[in-house]
Amino acid sequence: MSKCKILCVIPARLESSRLPRKMLADLQGKPLLQRTYESAKAVPLFDDVVVAVDCRELYDKVIAFGGRPLLTSATCASGTERLIELHGSKTLQADIWVNWQGDEPFINKEAIGELLQSCDNPEEEIWTLKRLIEKPEEIASPDVVKVVCDQKGNALYFSRSPIPHLLREAKVYKHVGLYGYSSSALEKIGSLTPTEIEKAESLEQLRFLYHGLSIRVHETSQNVLGVDTEEELLLAKGLYFS
Repeated sequence: MSKCKILCVIPARLESSRLPRKMLADLQGKPLLQRTYESAKAVPLFDDVVVAVDCRELYDKVIAFGGRPLLTSATCASGTERLIELHGSKTLQADIWVNWQGDEPFINKEAIGELLQSCDNPEEEIWTLKRLIEKPEEIASPDVVKVVCDQKGNALYFSRSPIPHLLREAKVYKHVGLYGYSSSALEKIGSLTPTEIEKAESLEQLRFLYHGLSIRVHETSQNVLGVDTEEELLLAKGLYFS
């Protein structure tokens, strides 16, 4: 990997439909957001780590635990929109922008290395990860996003439904919601309009595919736990004890 400036942005909003105020939820003595920030700071590939927050309360909390917060609009509908806002403001400069969600404290340096393994390729502008599904119940779950790729590893489609449709046995992969973007990709995405398939699946990455952008999907063996529910918060607490 050639030397380029890699910036990690952790988008964080206070309210959440399934687990309200989860960014401030206690995870063995520290807020969930702080745990995620500390994991990101431990990744040597990153030149800088910032937290893109949507309110003063989170801003002050990040200051309190020693992080670098940046206030973004409360109307941003996704983490990617927060990256686009920061990119457009010219507040930060970087060649590669990594979108690491604030509710995923268990991502590690190995996963980031897998994510960015081909970022030297000038034909690639967006990177993400997939993992082989081992639990049958995850295939049917709409909370687990699935992805299918072409022979070069580029995404063909993402869906909350089982893909491919299993008329016979086949490998099914879950999407790991970690993204890397080139600076030029963020500029392009900022001008794209929402699409019907994106709205139908509630998956913003379908907007990128619809408008002709390629998404390179690398496989990972990392079993990343995001914290979206009370049950997942309890699991996360157990992992810190183990």
